[in-house]
Amino acid sequence: MPRKPAPAPSPPRNTLLVNKRAIPRQATSRVAFEEMLIPDDDPLLDFIPYRHKQPRGNSITPDVQRAFIHELAMSGIVTQAATKVGKSIEALYKLREKPGAADFRRAWDEALEWGRMRLEDCAMERAIHDGAHNPRANGMICFVIKHRSQYMIDSRHVTRGHWLWDSIHHEITGQWPDEEDEEEADQAER
Repeated sequence: MPRKPAPAPSPPRNTLLVNKRAIPRQATSRVAFEEMLIPDDDPLLDFIPYRHKQPRGNSITPDVQRAFIHELAMSGIVTQAATKVGKSIEALYKLREKPGAADFRRAWDEALEWGRMRLEDCAMERAIHDGAHNPRANGMICFVIKHRSQYMIDSRHVTRGHWLWDSIHHEITGQWPDEEDEEEADQAER
């Protein structure tokens, strides 16, 4: 008895045609576009997209917004992500600033952070792979380390008055340092 071939897996629900040309104005036919598959299970794409009251043909639809966020997380470069989805940077920034687009703005910021971390990882990998004796690799790794995330702090700089010191002090004692200073001043007056 012949076996039935296994059914092909269904593609993710969101497909979108995106421009694959380096220069967007060259995209004049269907051949210039490819289907972009947007994964269903990406938690980064779990945001409420902005919905236009009266969408036009060139409006940035929810599917385009999701594709843009996906591309931004992949590349970390707004210009590249905008070109990939076929929208102008100006239109995307205008959409970002609209009153009802707070969740799109949050997803944008998060995707930018993911993209930044991805670029940083690629730079570190390339610098390490090129070896410790290559001056260009050393320069790249020094640049990446110098410009790491704003939340990475040199412990030698964490002293009383630093936000991190104050936060740790509050976790341990339950009081902020300025509250303690006020209490000490009150007790000294008595």
